[in-house]
Amino acid sequence: MAADRAALIALTALAPVSWGTTYAVTTEFLPPDRPLFTGLARALPAGLLLLALTRVLPRGAWWGKAAVLGALNIGAFFPLLFLSAYRLPGGTAAVVGSAGPLFVVALSALLLGRRPTARSVAAGAAAAFGVGLVVLKGAGALDALGVLAALGSTVSMSAGTVLTKRWGLPDGAGPLALTGWQLTAGGLLIAPVALLAEGAPPALDGPAIGGYLYLALAGTAVSYWLWFRGIGRLGATRVTFLGPLSPLTAAVVGWAALGQALTPVQLAGMALAFGATVAGQRAPRAPARPAPAAAGPFSSAERNGRKVSMDVMDPALRR
Repeated sequence: MAADRAALIALTALAPVSWGTTYAVTTEFLPPDRPLFTGLARALPAGLLLLALTRVLPRGAWWGKAAVLGALNIGAFFPLLFLSAYRLPGGTAAVVGSAGPLFVVALSALLLGRRPTARSVAAGAAAAFGVGLVVLKGAGALDALGVLAALGSTVSMSAGTVLTKRWGLPDGAGPLALTGWQLTAGGLLIAPVALLAEGAPPALDGPAIGGYLYLALAGTAVSYWLWFRGIGRLGATRVTFLGPLSPLTAAVVGWAALGQALTPVQLAGMALAFGATVAGQRAPRAPARPAPAAAGPFSSAERNGRKVSMDVMDPALRR
């Protein structure tokens, strides 16, 4: 069981790792200054593809639930994230985003009735501090709108993560179908905003098409399926502690592929954030159960006037 759980954690971790490559793909292959179009190109094609593969539509109350989850996890999250990235200096937006585990711990207490533990709060604070050491390059004036957008994107994704756990999976649909519903709903929400704010889609060359295909398939369809699947099996708090792997991956890709240097302080921050991520995956201690009372000899049943039987079809044994 421990090996299966470790494999599930590793697969779920591929989601934030793939998200960490978005920065390099965007800067190297995609047209500049089109964040909303990029969010739309990531979400809607991936959602429609998953709908075509699963051929399952929401039923009943799940039309509303899918719309809410799609708005929180995709439709509101993407635009707010991009807005904060454009208006905040350096990695400030990434630092605010790395506080997601703390928001999930608080929302889990409100919506799931799960009391926060000192270990989860400490691990969340350590992860945010470690990410700060990695991505913050220097002081700069903080734009109020950018800070609010960063907070909004973090709260939006955190709320979507907790509600995904609270509502679980609908009858007759698996994580792949649920992912398709959310991506489609989120993409449809982004579409009019992108059209009004950025105008018609830009002309795309070969590298841009390849970049968008990578983001839509690996960086969105597969990664969000792994993410929502992990929430259902591991829990909202554990999964969200994998989130800091995204800015850490971005730093590693920048060093390996873009020639960006890593200082000793950044390396220390990476070690701290990674350690906090690992600590967030540790299962909470289950309360000790009292040892079962030792069964008495068969003769005690005879003394109490009950018939002794080894018939496995006896009603008492069948229960």
